[in-house]
Amino acid sequence: MIDVRLLRTDPDGARAALARRHSADVLVQFDRAVEIESSVRDLQARRDGLRAEVNELSKQVGAKRRDGDAAGAEALQAQSRALGDEEKAVADQLDGVQAELRDLLLRIPNLPHPDAPDGADERENPVVKGPFLPAEFPDHQRVPHWETATALGILDNERATKISGAMFTMQRGAGATLARALCQYALDMNADAFEEVRPPSLVTTATLTATGQLPKFADDAYAIERDDLWCIPTAEVPLTSIYAGEVLDDAQLPIRLMAYTPCYRREAGSAGRDTRGMLRAHEFDKVEILAIATPAQGPDMLIELRDRAEALISGLGLPYRIIEICTGDMGQSHHRSFDIEVYAPGCDNWLEVSSVSWFSDYQARRGDIRFRTAGEKGTTIANTLNGSALAVPRVWASIVENYRQADGTVAVPQVLQRYMRGLTVIGPK
Repeated sequence: MIDVRLLRTDPDGARAALARRHSADVLVQFDRAVEIESSVRDLQARRDGLRAEVNELSKQVGAKRRDGDAAGAEALQAQSRALGDEEKAVADQLDGVQAELRDLLLRIPNLPHPDAPDGADERENPVVKGPFLPAEFPDHQRVPHWETATALGILDNERATKISGAMFTMQRGAGATLARALCQYALDMNADAFEEVRPPSLVTTATLTATGQLPKFADDAYAIERDDLWCIPTAEVPLTSIYAGEVLDDAQLPIRLMAYTPCYRREAGSAGRDTRGMLRAHEFDKVEILAIATPAQGPDMLIELRDRAEALISGLGLPYRIIEICTGDMGQSHHRSFDIEVYAPGCDNWLEVSSVSWFSDYQARRGDIRFRTAGEKGTTIANTLNGSALAVPRVWASIVENYRQADGTVAVPQVLQRYMRGLTVIGPK
């Protein structure tokens, strides 16, 4: 969440930054938060004043009793009880107002970085690198991956639907091996600097709230209500909270983590949109890279994560481009963000395969992740960053389309062949 102190120290600056998100609702929420924050301070002052009066009266009651003035002491006690009741009523009112303020702060998005491009929606996201495309795509690559994969027996969504319902996928044979190979490739390529973690796939409400998924995106998450647990939508969620509530030393930063996990998303409202083949599914595999850094390390770390994600896609030999997300298309927690998109000739579309984002201190404030600088007093809230090193479904689909050969088989990208048990071409079963 944003720093609550901005509501009183720089409301105009924060409002101007949020206005770049091109959302009237966000500004309404922010203005309400400014109003409530002022009420919080007024109520706190009133409560503290009443407490001080009660304490003073208690001292006077003691003095009256020592002087033998029982009637005077009783009168002061009655006055103290009345003030105590008033103090309790004010404290209860304060609790309610503070809860409303916290709820608003959990919903107000992050402030965009000054260098983030202005724009109202995804149509204004600028291409910052590429596109890297071949001169042309032959006709045999203009076949949708679901047709090729079904013909080769490596994708069986019909039976996946029978097992689990709509929008679940199932890779078989070499298709399953290809999915696993992509994950191992992504882990191996980042093992030089990132610690591998295998976090839990189920997390608490507090953990999901720390990264910004709750309360705003509750409808997109799978809940296990009986146990107050949620299926993770991405490894970003558990990785971010590994150090929740802890104070790190600045010498430890940046901390670099990576994880392979399954990811679960209800995709509320997506029925009928990009649901064929591997384009959109409720469950998929992904390798995530994440960093916890100082604010000063944030800009360089963002570019490092972006470059690592790009290296994976480039290494696969896929046609791609990098776009920067404009202020009106940013996710709630994002401070600055890039997407890597791969062109799928069979779908005739650019597919987002990686999102790399810097969250400034927005997530770390929710998770209370701090660091201490040697020789300085106090602590500072850390910065978090993350990127999809490799999300399997759309990369898998892009490989099937871009590496489709004239005879209908699919060549295995060279960098993946060592993970494919010697398989260099995927043919029919």
